[in-house]
Amino acid sequence: MTDADASPSFRLAYVPGVTPTKWVRIWNERLPDVPLTLVPASAAEAPGQLRGAGADAGLVRLPIDRTGLSAIPLYTEIPVVVAPKDHVVAAVDQVSLADLADDVVLHPLDDTLEWGTMPGLPAQDRPATTADAIELVAAGIGLLVVPQSLARLHHRKDLIYRTVTDGPESRIALSWPEDQTTELVEEFIGIVRGRTVNSSRGRTATPAEPKKKRPTVAAARQKPPAGAKTSRSGSGTRGGKRGKPRRRS
Repeated sequence: MTDADASPSFRLAYVPGVTPTKWVRIWNERLPDVPLTLVPASAAEAPGQLRGAGADAGLVRLPIDRTGLSAIPLYTEIPVVVAPKDHVVAAVDQVSLADLADDVVLHPLDDTLEWGTMPGLPAQDRPATTADAIELVAAGIGLLVVPQSLARLHHRKDLIYRTVTDGPESRIALSWPEDQTTELVEEFIGIVRGRTVNSSRGRTATPAEPKKKRPTVAAARQKPPAGAKTSRSGSGTRGGKRGKPRRRS
């Protein structure tokens, strides 16, 4: 069987913290004959996975190396600080980076936030992953600033998180190989952008009905209005007019 004969399918990579459930549901409703497969990927691995044809498109965290890739920003996440339940930040709804100045703030190697200067006091070592950093927070080693979705992903009953008002935000984007903007990629772009099923860009769009042509002036003159009486033609008439009656001798 050749590639052309194979049934169509779509592979969507996604990084930790991103929840594509809603978009997958819409895809399955609109294209039930095209299975969508989710492909988990770390934030660092996702761009290479797209370039290596490991997925048709991916939900990634910006910034990424855009070489050979197209990307559409989708939404922005606020940063939060993760802390033990008995930490002082648990008593407030939000904090600033300055409020963390006296705390050790962990900086995992897979951190996706763009920092000019890291807040707080530096830890002795950098954890390998965000998951490792969460374990250190639970052990009382330090605090951690991450996008809100990652705090939810690694939620623990013994930890809390609070909004950081002036921390760097994290942007989520849809990315795909720029030379592989296929019909199915266009379909998924339409879904994440909220296009309806009848959108002109969609594969399943309903064609618009052709507009009725308005009659020309000449045609209107030739065709009498509905209900109008037409003149009878017959002998003794000229140009559609009746002749004068003859006198009886």
